Amino acid sequence: MIPDIQQTVTRTEQLIQDEHDVILQTYKRPPFVLVHGQGVHVFDSTGKSYLDWVAGIAVNALGYGDKDVQAVINQQLATGLIHTSNLYHTVPHVELAKLLTEKSFADRVFFTNSGTEANEGAIKFARKVAYEKGYHDKTELVSFSNAFHGRTMGSLSLTPKEKYQTGFKPLLPAIRGAVFNDIESARAVINANTAGVLIEPIQGEGGINVATPEFLAELRALCDEHDALLIFDEIQCGMGRTGTLWAHEAYDVKPDIMTLAKPLAGGLPIGAILVTNEVASAIQVGNHGSTFAGNPFVTSVAKHVLERLSAPEFLAHVREVGGYLQEKLKSLTHPDIVEVRGRGLMVGLEFKREVDPIIQAGYEHGLLMVNAGTHVIRFVPPLIIEKHHVDTLYDKLTLILETF
Repeated sequence: MIPDIQQTVTRTEQLIQDEHDVILQTYKRPPFVLVHGQGVHVFDSTGKSYLDWVAGIAVNALGYGDKDVQAVINQQLATGLIHTSNLYHTVPHVELAKLLTEKSFADRVFFTNSGTEANEGAIKFARKVAYEKGYHDKTELVSFSNAFHGRTMGSLSLTPKEKYQTGFKPLLPAIRGAVFNDIESARAVINANTAGVLIEPIQGEGGINVATPEFLAELRALCDEHDALLIFDEIQCGMGRTGTLWAHEAYDVKPDIMTLAKPLAGGLPIGAILVTNEVASAIQVGNHGSTFAGNPFVTSVAKHVLERLSAPEFLAHVREVGGYLQEKLKSLTHPDIVEVRGRGLMVGLEFKREVDPIIQAGYEHGLLMVNAGTHVIRFVPPLIIEKHHVDTLYDKLTLILETF
């Protein structure tokens, strides 16, 4: 049966109008409606397909319609336990926590529902550790230029972008800022009053900026010197995105706390705070909580996703295709291209001018792309992407750049 094109267009226009009328307008969305997905493609209500280089902002690591993920979902649904609250023991959240600790530096886990919640918890834990040690004035937190740690009040306070902070001040007090990858700048603000230092080993929203090994090593040394906690925000760069399970594996540096979220449950909402026993010893019953976090439905899926993403052959695939992606992007010729940078399948293409026209043109060519700041296109596709998909991207970008 051939669909009525005019009817489809009318329904799409009506839905977009309804969205405008009833949903708070905090996002600028393109003029189409996505209705299903398969593999590394999504499809709109007219049947048009888009090769996805966004993955729900680095979330859908296994793509769309994965049969094994669906099987785990159905299996857990069949138990009838979607939610129990954290008042009770369940099997999936314990099994996921065990797997996370086995595959990381951490000894304990606290589950949240999102990345910003994970960072909020990390802020609280850093201050509580200092408090339990008797440092009641040791409350300062340090973050870095171009950082993005979330939109709630604590994480927003550590996200030094005026566009995000305007209208919401005063924010959290005792926040100190330093320049990313500038060791002297870090030394100037990390001191005896510092409770925690929060950093993304590879910045996502801020422009796909990669921390140098020397910088992270110095942060570790400064935190040790001043009895502060080093906190890695791997919400976007973790979980296999860079070709190792954790982005900080590429550095000989371990954190005291690590925050996770985006791809952990394959698209279902989850976050996690991973901590050492030293940090955990400062947190007692009643210090923190969440009604929905760690529920058996989401954690059962997350365990499956983590097992898949941590497989050596899977990570090798990410490194191989990620290297090919960088190679192809570097071969693009355009006078406004500044640089290609990143690691694995977390890659940024920087231009001398704003990239929004390229992203908009991508929709016409069947590409979903997203920016990282105003001048960088961020490529964070499903980690199952293949080299031939990179070739398709290259060919379409070449056409788009002819008119850019």
